[in-house]
Amino acid sequence: MQTGAAALVSGLGVGLYTWRIEPHWVEFIERPLPISNLPNPLRGASLVQLSDLHIGPRVDSRYVIDVLRRVATVEPDIVILTGDFITYRGPAELDELARVLEHLPLGRLATVGILGNHDYGQGWRRVEVAEVVQRRATEAGVTILRNAKHDVCGLQLVGLDDLWGPHFRPESLRTELDSSEPTLVLSHNPDSADREVWGTYQGWILCGHTHGGQCKPPFLPPPLLPVANRSYTAGEIDLRDGRFMYINRGVGHLLRVRFNARPEVTVFTLQERSETVLARHCEPGRRVGSTDVLG
Repeated sequence: MQTGAAALVSGLGVGLYTWRIEPHWVEFIERPLPISNLPNPLRGASLVQLSDLHIGPRVDSRYVIDVLRRVATVEPDIVILTGDFITYRGPAELDELARVLEHLPLGRLATVGILGNHDYGQGWRRVEVAEVVQRRATEAGVTILRNAKHDVCGLQLVGLDDLWGPHFRPESLRTELDSSEPTLVLSHNPDSADREVWGTYQGWILCGHTHGGQCKPPFLPPPLLPVANRSYTAGEIDLRDGRFMYINRGVGHLLRVRFNARPEVTVFTLQERSETVLARHCEPGRRVGSTDVLG
């Protein structure tokens, strides 16, 4: 009887933690981002990656705004948003997105974003929804890249449209990806790394989409992961061909439940890519703080 009661209490405790604590327990991770031929003015610059805000019925906007206020204290040089601004159910989510983005801190040099599958509404095919998401983000100061590039002090930011959406056409950027110029690629869905569109590109791809699986048993892969390549969970991945990928676990959620996959804000420091830097950058990122917003 006592054993059963203890198990019940333990189960309730875990359930309460996964529902009320971890979904809002944001982890700020600080780590280097080495880029070949990085322009001198960008060496040591800070780049903050935000992903998967999922503004909508399941995510408390007060929580997201608190995270954005914390990001502002970093005073980033560049802010990157890697898709899924909303979880679309109707026009209310688009209006709420505009309200939340009023609190978005802009990078000193640039604020750039891409779209995710949820930014295309149900079925990932509603182009009119994506157009409004882009407009709301642009009004907030975000440059949205859809199979396009943007120069920041000599660094090319190449943004791919979403892999599951109707406008994933990275072939138009093959020349830029083959370039020897310093380049950083943004792609919401990490499965895009396995498409035959990369040419001779050797560098970083910043992604989101997976939420780290949201619930990950200790020492085991997450049971649910929205990618074909099950090795694409979270964090740094060496693609073994000169490309490296970083998958951000995201700020928001589709269901308010997380376990062993805390929401994440990544604070990168841009560095010149060299053999010394490459040997060091594989060390785990340093955790520099967390935000607890319970509600």
